[in-house]
Amino acid sequence: MRISTRIDGSIYGTILSCRLSPSLSSTSSLHGAGVRDGHREAVWSSLFAASSHGCAARTRKKHSISSAAIFTRHISSAVAVTSGCRPSGSNPLNPGFFCSRNWNHTAAGAADVVLPSQSTRPKHDLLEIVDQYDNTSVEEHLEFLRDPYLRRYAPADGPNIVVSNREEDVNLQSVSKSQRFDPEELEVVRKLREAVLLKLRRPAMIDIDAIYDIYQSLPEPRVSHLTARLRHQLLSVLGSTERKDFRSMLRYFSVVTDTKNSGFPLTRHEWNTALSFASRYVGRSTEVEVEAALHLWREMEQVAGIRGSSVTFNILFDVASKAGKLHLAEMIYQEMIARGFQFNRYHHVSLIHYFGLKQDSGGVRAAYKEMVESGEIIDSTVLNCVISGFLASGEEDSAERVYEKMKTSTRETKSQPDRNYTTQKNITKVLMMFARIGKTHPDMRSNFQQAALISPDLQTYRLLINHYGIKLGDLAKVSQFLDEMKLYDIQLHGAIFLALFKAFGKHGGLGSDWSAQRLGSVWDAFLDALDAGTEGLYISTWMAMAILRAFAKFSTRSQILDTYEQLRSRWDLDSTNSQFMMDFLSKITHQRGFHVQSRGITL
Repeated sequence: MRISTRIDGSIYGTILSCRLSPSLSSTSSLHGAGVRDGHREAVWSSLFAASSHGCAARTRKKHSISSAAIFTRHISSAVAVTSGCRPSGSNPLNPGFFCSRNWNHTAAGAADVVLPSQSTRPKHDLLEIVDQYDNTSVEEHLEFLRDPYLRRYAPADGPNIVVSNREEDVNLQSVSKSQRFDPEELEVVRKLREAVLLKLRRPAMIDIDAIYDIYQSLPEPRVSHLTARLRHQLLSVLGSTERKDFRSMLRYFSVVTDTKNSGFPLTRHEWNTALSFASRYVGRSTEVEVEAALHLWREMEQVAGIRGSSVTFNILFDVASKAGKLHLAEMIYQEMIARGFQFNRYHHVSLIHYFGLKQDSGGVRAAYKEMVESGEIIDSTVLNCVISGFLASGEEDSAERVYEKMKTSTRETKSQPDRNYTTQKNITKVLMMFARIGKTHPDMRSNFQQAALISPDLQTYRLLINHYGIKLGDLAKVSQFLDEMKLYDIQLHGAIFLALFKAFGKHGGLGSDWSAQRLGSVWDAFLDALDAGTEGLYISTWMAMAILRAFAKFSTRSQILDTYEQLRSRWDLDSTNSQFMMDFLSKITHQRGFHVQSRGITL
């Protein structure tokens, strides 16, 4: 769902800082353009005048230290602030400055801009996206991580993973046609079958909760009322959820438990889905999720007798890396090699992410180079992972260079597709198919690579705004990225609002560029977008905590309570989350010496 011009102007205009315009924007597009829906041009002067702080530019210098055998970079950044402003007549923060921009860049100005012809992207063009390489392989970097001092000592003996090859009969009987059921039970099964088929054919027509409620209305044991085909279709529907959270995880495992208790087997795909839920239902994986994933893997192979696939090991490698269990991740990597699994797109991207977590920029470059040379198709997802690795390693210049290369490819793209969950999932399958065909027919690979999009997307800006906003507090950079999001017609998302509120909570205060005036305007934009039903925007405990922390930097007791009341009126809180938020509100108010008692709330 699109956000109205008023909402967009509120956030973009408020955060906009004094700086040069993006290279792709023209003078006419910065100062005025027709609105897509045909309404009058939006006046942003009140939004741009929300703050009168001067602009700040940051410069960095880096020192790199090389190891004796393998070069690794330890970047130390020093940020110096210099000041400078535009002439007063062109400052967008001055009162009376009007600005609007057409969001539809494919329609507006199409007759004036001549797009360059698209040419194929050979491997050397893809390798040039990353600034430099250390002429080292992935194996050398892994060896260095195992033995940083290169003493060549013998690795420890074990643990040696032995997987059982026991065969079991998995072809159990389904529902017998001669079995008699109550007419009411048959009606429930019929409704469940229709709902599941509708979800598979038209996912947006029915909600997963409605399907699960129909399933729960069956008498126990519920799974015994379903045919094998309907049982697998139900598990497929429950596993195809955009957000893996605590609720969706319990919902899926409820049906899995019913299936196992009824004596029916799970397929390899269903085991992998259970592994994915067990490891990714939280925002940040810990050793608890790692232990749960390993327990399921052991049950899958040693009890059910189903050997893990490449997908299984990719999930295990991913959760071990994100939880910081890097030695375990390396063991899983070696087990994949020992079993002879061929690396695909998922494994290469996970390996790039692994080196980013290790803050090894050389390993990021080597893993990316190996992915290109293996014939995989490079798209925005891969480059976003490279940017994430460079930012985690402290190499902002290298990350911005990749981002600039991505922006250059945007000029060659006539339109940006809507990358929702379903579309992105299908794109990934197509790219993996292109890679398999390209390895068999190398002459076709260049055409496949040309079809892949490497332009910036929502995840690109999410990474950049989180780094420059939350970690560095660079308002000028955040303003630039927000402005370029609008230039490239990338819709706002809840993750962007969350990053902004976290940045205000960390860097806001008296005398800071992250001022109370800007926070108020971002808050108004958030409420307007929420009321408009913007896709990907909802209130969660994380969002509410970030908002209250941000307002605690500037607000009084009554203002904090008013903010929470506005959140609560738009939030369907259960008793558990309500008590949690009351405790959190009490904590942040007592830290500032408040005694909260207002509108029936006593803390």
